[in-house]
Order: sequence, then C-alpha cells, then structure tokens
Amino acid sequence: MAQVIRIHEHGTPKVLHAEEADIGAPGRGEVRIAQEAIGVNFVDTMVRDGSYPLPLPAIPGFEAAGTVTAVGPDAGGFAPGDRVAYFFAAGAYASERLIDAAKLVKLPDDICTFNAATFLAKGLTAWMGLKALHSLQPGETVLVLGASGSVGSILSRWAKAMGATVIGVAGSRDKLARVRAGAHHGLHAGDPALAERIRAIAPNGVDVVFDLVGSATSAIAVEAVRDGGDIVAIGGASGEQRYDAARLQARAVHVLRGGTPQFVNASTIGAATADLFGAIRAGLFRDIDVVHFELAEAALAHQAIAARSLHAIPILVPSTVKRCTH
Repeated sequence: MAQVIRIHEHGTPKVLHAEEADIGAPGRGEVRIAQEAIGVNFVDTMVRDGSYPLPLPAIPGFEAAGTVTAVGPDAGGFAPGDRVAYFFAAGAYASERLIDAAKLVKLPDDICTFNAATFLAKGLTAWMGLKALHSLQPGETVLVLGASGSVGSILSRWAKAMGATVIGVAGSRDKLARVRAGAHHGLHAGDPALAERIRAIAPNGVDVVFDLVGSATSAIAVEAVRDGGDIVAIGGASGEQRYDAARLQARAVHVLRGGTPQFVNASTIGAATADLFGAIRAGLFRDIDVVHFELAEAALAHQAIAARSLHAIPILVPSTVKRCTH
C-alpha cells in the first residue's frame, strides 16, 4: 500500500490527511513510480485552500522524482529501474503513484532525485523567464522581485551566471542576506528610498523586471523598468499583477506572461532540462538551502509556508526513503 496525502475539503493545512491507497497496475501509456522526493510549490497551497480547483477528494502536489517500478503497454520506452522526474502532474503527494509516461523526464545518472524534485519545476520556471519569455543577454541589468523565494533564488543565480547585473528585492529585511547571496545587490521592498536605490544602480531603469510576487510589487516593477524594457510577470503570490497598460504602452514597455507547461513542452523540454541540469552540475544552486519534511508531515510544510517562516526550499520525503542514492 502507498502512503498518500489527501484532502476531502478545502481549508487550512489541517485538511491534509495521511492515508493509505492501493495504487494498482499501470494502464496503457502509464508507469508506476516509487517516489523518493516530492517538490512543494505555492500552487499546492492553492489546491489545498480551493483557489486552484481540483475535484475532491484530491491529492495535492505536481512535482516529484523517483524510480519506475512497473510499465504499462505503450509507455514511451520506459523500463523498471529508470530514474525519472516530472514537474506538472497532479497527485504528487504520494509514496507511489501511476502517471502518464508522457509527463516524465528521464534523469541523467549524475542528477540526484532529491535535486530533481527540488529544482525541476522551479528551475524550469526560471528557464522560461530567462530564455523563453525574455532572452537574457550578458550585460543586461535585471530586477528580481521576490528574490528570496524559491524561484527567485534560482533565477537570480542563473541570471548572474549568464552575465547580467542582478538586483534582488526581498519583502522583509531578515531575508536580505539570502537575496545578496544570489544577487549583486539586495534591497528591501519596504524601503521608502527603493526607487532611488534602483536608479542609482540603473540610472535609465533596468532592462527587465522579473515580478515573482504579484499585485504587491506591480508599482515597483513599473517604476523600475526602462523605456522599451520588459516586465516578466510569472508569479502571483500576492494576487495578479495589475499595470497601467496605457502608461506602459506609451513607454514601449512589454509585459510578458506565461505558465511553465505552456513554454516547457514537447518541443522545448529537451533543451530546457539540458540547460537546467547543466546549471545544477555547475553548482549554481549549491548554496540554496533545502529542508526535508516527511511525507506524513505535509501539513507542517504548508504551515511554514503560510507563516512565511521557511528560509529554504521544502521537499517531502516518504518515510521509507532515507537519502538520495544517486
């Protein structure tokens, strides 16, 4: 029997219940995988509270990594023993699961399953921002709003490695050290002189703003971007970004939006994962902290997210898995 985390109603983290489930055999085009590590993303909390609707009862989670244990007919060349990961398939909070083989990415031998579950969804979101929505060029100056968050931490380090000057903004002062670890400059969103500090670094405005926060930072993005620059709006933890379209049009500022599955698809997944795995191998994210919760403690992870007390990327680990062995 597999352990799963299931919700029967929407609400606080208390609605996350550990249960047992019979997974069964994979059907046509499916595989069964034993999951070693499960990514935790903000969208999981939206599933839990009902703002991202899934039919109830539901198993939250969209990202994990593990090993194939059984293969159904026409399963796309997968075999038992293959190490795999996925970044957008509902039902991830489970020690084992069935999944459409088309959703899976085979992992290279040197990419740990824990690293895959930590960085796949968030790293591919960063890739979408840096290479699909805005093609970042060496020498550009970028502003990352929400630079202390999971995607922001990854995107900042990656942009820096690509030759950009990175200004990171955090929502609280106690996260500035984390921001400065991955950016050239770390600033506080509540600083009354924030606009002046940004202009001191980029007198004509920044070339691109990566807005990973939403409505709370929309005004900062508009003020900071140069005429003819880009605002990449790929996060909405504080609600959807709202910009003065007429003002931006007059300044020739482009607002670029998108979801990771829209831009990381069958035609781009090979290049995107190759870039991400290359960044992992190069150690770009080595200093980003990761915290492990047992799968049965999923509610504790959600409580920490709600309290904004996490200073690391959370992942869930089934109790039978002790460490990454690859």
